[in-house]
Amino acid sequence: MSEKLLLVLDEGTTSTRAMLFDAQGKVKGSAQQELTQHYPQPGRVEHDATEIWHRTLACAREMVGKAGGADRIAAIGITNQRETVVAWDKTTGEPLARALVWQDRRTADFCGKLRSEGHEQHVQKQTGLLLDPYFSGTKMRWLCENEPAVEAAAKVGTLALGTIESWLVWKLTGGAHLSDASNASRTLLLPLDGAQFDPALCDLFDVPRRALGEVVDTSGQFGTTLKELFGAEIPICGLVGDQQSATIGQGCLSPGETKATYGTGAFILANKGSELPRSQHRLLGTVLMQQSGERTYALEGSVFVAGSVVQWLRDSLGLLGTAAETETLARSIPDSGGVVIVPGLSGLGAPHWLPDARGVIAGLSFSTGRAEIARAALEAMAHQTYDLAAAFAADGAEWTSLRIDGGMSANDWMAQDIANLLDLPVERPEFVETTALGAAMLAAVGCGLHSNLDHASAAMRGGIEHFRPNMDNAERALRLENWRRALAAV
Repeated sequence: MSEKLLLVLDEGTTSTRAMLFDAQGKVKGSAQQELTQHYPQPGRVEHDATEIWHRTLACAREMVGKAGGADRIAAIGITNQRETVVAWDKTTGEPLARALVWQDRRTADFCGKLRSEGHEQHVQKQTGLLLDPYFSGTKMRWLCENEPAVEAAAKVGTLALGTIESWLVWKLTGGAHLSDASNASRTLLLPLDGAQFDPALCDLFDVPRRALGEVVDTSGQFGTTLKELFGAEIPICGLVGDQQSATIGQGCLSPGETKATYGTGAFILANKGSELPRSQHRLLGTVLMQQSGERTYALEGSVFVAGSVVQWLRDSLGLLGTAAETETLARSIPDSGGVVIVPGLSGLGAPHWLPDARGVIAGLSFSTGRAEIARAALEAMAHQTYDLAAAFAADGAEWTSLRIDGGMSANDWMAQDIANLLDLPVERPEFVETTALGAAMLAAVGCGLHSNLDHASAAMRGGIEHFRPNMDNAERALRLENWRRALAAV
């Protein structure tokens, strides 16, 4: 009989995918559907949770068919956009409002109020997070206070709140309400060293504790899918937030190993082992993974806008036909002509944490064209990464190299520019979709295809490409000075 496969459900911000992996990490199939982005007001970003479910299910069914049936799937792994919040009814299993996406900034005033009342230091010590609209807890509160159906369900005890993996597990199993520790650690409601959501934190954020699921490991046995979905039950054995998943997929399994994922946003995580991550420079402490109740932690820097600035140039401004055009345009000119883009289109994340910031395009002249703007957009990735490198170093976690991944990292020019500006070697795996690979590794361990993550990593990771710095110091200094000047205008 042929080898069993792993089915990964990769829940991104702009699309949902189902991917088939074998036990050696080879992709055997992929299906993808776009997700509708709803922008009802400036600073507000929403998804339709029913659409997420239906499109995920359609992709999953396509891959189960490609595999030859449900009995050919050893396990499912789920990885997801982390801080997005879904509210649904436990009796009907249907959403009660649109999902609030991680990019949504509508709770900025409430976060400011809590900061002014002196809560941030305590919250950061407990959770590793800052008081920012990015995180799930304030979104949950907003839904409870502003959506009548959510408020009504909370009063009668039928409300369920969760991030995307929690929503999908509920739908796949017909009612299991779980949140893995990596996703739960992004809510502001889970202490870094606490086994479950904390009642006192729930009270601070006015989130009903009974509406939340059980916090579980990132690999293990989490239930089975309903038979009617795929023709037979399939075990769910991996659950993990997308950035933690990419860190695992990059093989950053030992303390000090660091990766950067460039997708819609950019997210850099450094493995901290069993040490509780504490930052004095506005980085985040987060759970990297949890196995048999034991946690591995990470220090994280989150950039809100990375690939989405290229999408904006393409879709909103019409300056690009495809995202891939940016590399050709960047190579067509010797420099950006002094143009600098600070992509604060949904605020600035780490290490600045300016939720009300807006984007800036500085240094425009009559000689500025499409190429200069496209190149400046790519250069913004290196600049934002440089700012994070300085913060990590100040927190005692200096990088000696950087492993990059995500769809945007396939751009060779950008990968080289990051190496140049950081003055560090950059590594990129031949298979850049390490978010899905990490979930496959966890599912493989959870169902017993591999005995542990070290074995899974050794078996499933592929080859590596290297980018070495070749920028002179004077050019680097000029770039950094222009960036600092543009940043001051935000």
